[in-house]
Amino acid sequence: MPGRTDIRSILVIGSGPIVIGQACEFDYSGTQATKVLRAHGYRVVLVNSNPATIMTDPEFADSTYVEPITPEVVAEIIARERPDALLPTLGGQTALNVATDLARRGVLERHGVEMIGAGIEAIDRAEDRGRFKETMESIGLEVPRSGYARSMSEAVRIAGDLGYPVMVRPSFILGGGGTGIANDADEFLEVAKRGLDTSPVSEILVEESVLGWKEFELEVMRDGAGNAVIVCSIENFDPMGVHTGDSITVAPIQTLSDREYQEMRDDAIRVLEAIGVETGGSNVQFAVDPVTGRRLVIEMNPRVSRSSALASKATGFPIAKIAALLAVGFTLDEIANDITRATPASFEPALDYTVVKVPRFDFAKFPSAPNRLGTSMRSVGEAMAIGRTFPEALQKALRSLENGRAGLNADPGESMFDRVDDDRLEETLAVPTPERVFAMGEALRRGFGVERVAALSSVDPWFVDQMAEIVEVREQLETERSDETLREAKRFGFSDRQIAHLWGTTETEVRARRAARGLTRTYKTVDTCAAEFEAHTPYMYGTFEDESEVTPAEKPRVVVLGSGPNRIGQGIEFDYCCVHASFALRDAGYETVMVNCNPETVSTDYDTSDRLYFEPLTFEDVMNIVELEKPDGVVIQFGGQTPLKLALPLFRAGVPILGTSPDAIDLAEDRQRFSALLTELGIAQPESGTASSLDEAKVVASRIGYPVLVRPSYVLGGRAMAIVYDANRLEGYVREAVLASEEHPILVDRFL
Repeated sequence: MPGRTDIRSILVIGSGPIVIGQACEFDYSGTQATKVLRAHGYRVVLVNSNPATIMTDPEFADSTYVEPITPEVVAEIIARERPDALLPTLGGQTALNVATDLARRGVLERHGVEMIGAGIEAIDRAEDRGRFKETMESIGLEVPRSGYARSMSEAVRIAGDLGYPVMVRPSFILGGGGTGIANDADEFLEVAKRGLDTSPVSEILVEESVLGWKEFELEVMRDGAGNAVIVCSIENFDPMGVHTGDSITVAPIQTLSDREYQEMRDDAIRVLEAIGVETGGSNVQFAVDPVTGRRLVIEMNPRVSRSSALASKATGFPIAKIAALLAVGFTLDEIANDITRATPASFEPALDYTVVKVPRFDFAKFPSAPNRLGTSMRSVGEAMAIGRTFPEALQKALRSLENGRAGLNADPGESMFDRVDDDRLEETLAVPTPERVFAMGEALRRGFGVERVAALSSVDPWFVDQMAEIVEVREQLETERSDETLREAKRFGFSDRQIAHLWGTTETEVRARRAARGLTRTYKTVDTCAAEFEAHTPYMYGTFEDESEVTPAEKPRVVVLGSGPNRIGQGIEFDYCCVHASFALRDAGYETVMVNCNPETVSTDYDTSDRLYFEPLTFEDVMNIVELEKPDGVVIQFGGQTPLKLALPLFRAGVPILGTSPDAIDLAEDRQRFSALLTELGIAQPESGTASSLDEAKVVASRIGYPVLVRPSYVLGGRAMAIVYDANRLEGYVREAVLASEEHPILVDRFL
């Protein structure tokens, strides 16, 4: 049997509580690794403190410790369990920092525990900004001009030598914490102090700014025999200056020539060799000057990263699973590809489609916080979409965010630009915010032109030109209603809701017209090899082409609707529920069909359910799958508010809903109906009234008396719930509540 025979028990360190920059993608990675290691006969001990994750379920590891992830606690677990090896590269920065601390204290050596996946020396070379710079320069790779400092006086001197603007990067930090760009000496004092305070070793790298350059990322796997593959190439839509976790990203890379890509590929493999990553997965980030073509290595992670989950779902190549096997001595050619069954892991993935990830933000929860994006990550989740082209994937990803958008503008949410003149719109293009992509679409519609929009936003002209094509199709829709225009619009990712808005009709009528013309969605498989070999795991995405690759089901089947992108109030706990639902239904003899658009989760692993559809959770997209699969029923109550909002529309369309009835769900979720139920049952409740407009809300509030609590229906986690103290502030709150739940009334309560 391949693999090392001297390792039988392994301690896996989880990532702890969900934080911005370290979310459920590490739960996904740790769960994958634990499953595959146990399947190969290894005993796995897990320590993690997060109760919301599937990883901390008792059946996933041989021993599970729900304990704080600190050096002291992990040392006690090591003394008790006596593992042969410690695997720290799957739990984000938390696990890596704790493992490093244990190694330096001599705990691992004292108990005979080997650190696998990445050694302490490799971790230090990658995480210590100064050593990383020296290592890159030693192999002839260029990094930004820089110097590292352990005091403010050192930092000020380096910044003065480099000239402003400068970038500050703390050592041993995840998610861009403590990073920042300083445009002058006054800004620098604040940014440098924050960086020194944030770094656990009180060290920062002060480097020349590459603001506005193009950013690329390569996910690399390397085994103990020196073999390496590029799992996925990722290009940031947003330029340098926006943390990659906050940027729209695209796979594979779109704007490099083949020669440029091959050179970057070779450099990424050289980086792993120089850092000393003997086995496992790492990601290497590059910046490219769009004018001169100068290429710099920015950083690398000697572990599974936030992007690893995205790359795994984009390609079908399970990075964490393979990294775990490499860590215990397997080589890439010894690991089978589960999807093709005909190729090993040394067969580099090839994509014949485009993947777009769009981050999800919750600035509405913090109205006083500026929404400008920078080098410190602020997104709380992300949605991923797969399409045949960039325009199709972009539109699908945007409507997956569940922020009221149905795509790139051309929907009722477009009103945010109604009162914005051209000068203000131009200013908006120059500032990175979550809304900038929509501002770019509006600017193109107004005739700004591709070159002007690209120059203002620093987004590569290729992407802007692709967006201009979306705008051109939109303009065709506004003037033509032909079948050919409808077909073109669907191929460009336009939703039925967008088309209905532009045609002044209903989504139902657009859907009926499509069906009458035979214009229905087909589904392709994610097969890791651009259709060179047959896929044996049905991992599907929807598009509008002639041939569908869905095979007939062999058993009665049930569709489980996932929870969509993580957000405040709807996070990993709902993914946990959906995964258990799928497992239980499979045990009961059903074929399970998962629908979700979140790349960070266990539910979107290709082997969690019998079939996986990576699609938006909208009525249109879910109905397409239901009509194709013809399930015995659909489960909606495990994915949080996202599928609950679809309960009544699906029920009205004749879809069998399993579990709690749609009417009972509506009775609980509709504030007006629930209030009436309490009255009927004689249960006390605050004095209240419902409103469907601002005028109605004002009348109710005047009758009840201020302060009042404004609450929309069908909303989770207190979104758009607010205490209003006077009539002047009611208007803004009511508008936000309508956006959160536009089809349902608002409840106005007396505030207790």
